[in-house]
Amino acid sequence: MTEFRERGSGIPLMLLHGISSGAASWHKQMALDGFRVLAWDMPGYGDSPMLATARANAGDYADALALMLDRAGVWRAVLVGHSLGALVASAFAAKFPDRVLHLVLADAAQGYGQAAPEQREQVWRSREQQMALGGDIMAQTRAAKLLRPGARPEDIATVAAGMRRLRPEGYLAAAWMLAHDDIHGWLKRYSGNFEVWCGEQDAITQPELVHGLALRYGMPFTAIPLAGHASYLDNDAFFNQQLLRINEEVRDECTN
Repeated sequence: MTEFRERGSGIPLMLLHGISSGAASWHKQMALDGFRVLAWDMPGYGDSPMLATARANAGDYADALALMLDRAGVWRAVLVGHSLGALVASAFAAKFPDRVLHLVLADAAQGYGQAAPEQREQVWRSREQQMALGGDIMAQTRAAKLLRPGARPEDIATVAAGMRRLRPEGYLAAAWMLAHDDIHGWLKRYSGNFEVWCGEQDAITQPELVHGLALRYGMPFTAIPLAGHASYLDNDAFFNQQLLRINEEVRDECTN
């Protein structure tokens, strides 16, 4: 069974982490007032078992998320996907639109499914090489790059800890999805609204590309100041303020 953490009560808020992270990275979001916050360890991460599908796409991960939410007794949720989690969130919204109260794609990894075959292969091989070096090396060489220049040491430590906990088989399965799936294949099937956020200093998923995602679908874009790729850590105050705004909007929609 896919594992998750939860805290609080209120509107369900489902948090989906990125490729080199895990549920623990959302510790600054777990105590938000008005939300029942859930953060999963996606299949192959933490103690969550691998998917049965050898070459899973985002839809397969979305199916696992649906089962996890069923087990948690959650039918509809505010869905926040960060980085690779945005790809999974988009697939979930496409497959289960009635279960989405509100969709946020933060610092979105858009996938390389529509890229040239050689680029897809390069993305896949580079991730393979990263994992071959091990989580410790990844933590030492990459953790700080996911945050803004001059990031807080404790935030670098959070990112590094997530990298050290990576399971090779889970990471490589997610890397295959990144290299071979594409966010637009899912979003074009989703007729609901969503919003797009990105750290202004994101060096992983560049702000102009993430902004382009919002423009392509005519959806609102929010730049997160003083934040790199892990924007929910770098500027948790701003990130959480946006989540609380969504809480109010969802409440208003439910009462009208």
